[in-house]
Amino acid sequence: MCLMAILYKVAQDSPVLLAANREEAFDRPTVPPKIQSGMPRVICGIDQQAGGTWLGVNQYGMVATVANRRKRVLPPEPRSRGLLCRELLNFRTAREAAAHAAEQLATGQYAGANYVVLDRDFGAVIYGGDQVAIIPLTPGLHTLGSGPLNDPLDERQQFLRRTLTLQKLDSSVTFLAVASRAFTRKPGAYDRHVVLTGREFGTVSSSLISMPARIQQALFQHAPGPPADTPYDDLSALLRQVLSTERSRRRAQEERDRKKREKEEAEAEAEAEAEAVTTKNPDKPASKKATPQRSNKPSKPTAQKAASKKSSSQKKSSAKKAATTVGKKSSAKKAEKSTAKKAKSATPKRKATGKKASPKKKVSKKNATAKKTTKKAATKKKSTKHKTAKKKRTPARKKK
Repeated sequence: MCLMAILYKVAQDSPVLLAANREEAFDRPTVPPKIQSGMPRVICGIDQQAGGTWLGVNQYGMVATVANRRKRVLPPEPRSRGLLCRELLNFRTAREAAAHAAEQLATGQYAGANYVVLDRDFGAVIYGGDQVAIIPLTPGLHTLGSGPLNDPLDERQQFLRRTLTLQKLDSSVTFLAVASRAFTRKPGAYDRHVVLTGREFGTVSSSLISMPARIQQALFQHAPGPPADTPYDDLSALLRQVLSTERSRRRAQEERDRKKREKEEAEAEAEAEAEAVTTKNPDKPASKKATPQRSNKPSKPTAQKAASKKSSSQKKSSAKKAATTVGKKSSAKKAEKSTAKKAKSATPKRKATGKKASPKKKVSKKNATAKKTTKKAATKKKSTKHKTAKKKRTPARKKK
C-alpha cells in the first residue's frame, strides 16, 4: 500500500509534482532508485523479491507509480504488480502507458492496484480493482491511496489535503517544502499522521519528484528508510542524466532532419534551374531522361524473357567476335604490304648484264673544292716545268 499526492499542471515552473510514500514489509529486500540498464533509460528502485518497481521516471519524462488497491477476487497466482509498473516505463507517453495498463489489468492476472502515469501532456489513474477504469487527471491537487482518487473517507488523505493547501502552491519549491514536512509526520497525540509505523509492515521509503520544462531544474529526492527517521538523498543528478538522453536524441534527430531538409531544398533548386533553362531553350533536350511509358500489352513470361535476352546476348557476342576477326585479318594484310614495300625499297637496282650496280658515292662539297684546288696547282706546276725546259733547249743568241 502507498500514499501519494500529485500537483498536476498548477505550478508555473513544473507541470508534474509528486510526493509518494511506499508502504511495504520491512524485511522485503529492495534496491534504492538508480539508473537501470537498457533502453529507454530509466531511473527507478528495484524490488529484489519480484524484480519490479514501485516508482520510476524514464528518459521521455514520464512518471509511473503503483499503489495497492482492495479487490474481492484475487487470482490464484497473481503476477507482480511491480513488473507491470516497470513495463509502463518503456512507453514514450503517459497516454500509451495508461492504455497498456488497462489492457493488462483486464486480464485478471493481477491483485488489486492503482497505477498512476504522468507526463507534461497527459496524466491518469488506472483502477485495477474489481473494475478496470482509466481516470484522467484534471489540473489541481490530487491524493491517492488504496481506494479511489481523492477518497473522502481516507483520513490520511484528508490530512494531506488540508496541510498542502495551507499555502499557495504556485511553485515547485513551495510544494516540495510543504510535502517534505507532511509526508514525514509521525503519529502524534491527535493521531494526525502520514507515516505508518509497525513491527513488520509500515512506511519503508519516501520520494519527492519535480519534472519542470528545463532538465537542469529537475529534482528527485529519496529517503531510503522511514522518512520520519531517514533524511532525503538528492538523486537529481541521476534524474537529469536520464532526461538528457532524450534531449541528446532529439538534437541528433533535429540535425538529421535539418540535413535532409537542406538536401531536398538543394535538389528542388537544381530542378527549378533545369526547368528554367528548358523554358528559355525549348529546342534543347532536357538533361534528365524521360521515363519510358509502360505499354498496355501483356508482358511475356519470365522464362521466355530470359531466353530471348540470352539469345540476343549470344548474337551480340558472336557479331563482336566476327568483327574482331575481320579487323585482325585486315591489319595483318596491311602489315604484310608495308613489310614488302620496305624490302623492295631496301634492295639496290641491277644492270641488264646481271652485274651488281655499284652504288654511287656521295661527294661532299668540301672534297670537291679540295680536288679542284689540287688539280689547278698540278696544272700550274706542269706549265712552269714546261717553260723551264723550253728555255734550256733554245740556245742564247749571239750579239752581232
